[in-house]
Amino acid sequence: MSETRPNSCRQPAGKLRPVVDSGRCEAKAACEAVCPVDVFAVERIKPDVFRSLPLTSKVKVWVRGMKTAETPNASACLACALCVGACPEGAIRLVASR
Repeated sequence: MSETRPNSCRQPAGKLRPVVDSGRCEAKAACEAVCPVDVFAVERIKPDVFRSLPLTSKVKVWVRGMKTAETPNASACLACALCVGACPEGAIRLVASR
């Protein structure tokens, strides 16, 4: 975890959270590398998430080793959007926390 907070991090932790489109994510870990608060982890896709994907997305996920980015620490998100910019597939968006 980075000790410095990027200038783009202007929200309190947990106000926004990242959502990953597992059908688009190619598990390249760019989000994991740029996140200053360790929100992301590239992990094996959960079976229920995999089952919910359309067939073409299932094939893509299978080809890339059944992995996707997950957000186990989403409540720490500072909404800097570094992950959104780093994701080559455009699979991440920030949404308001519930």
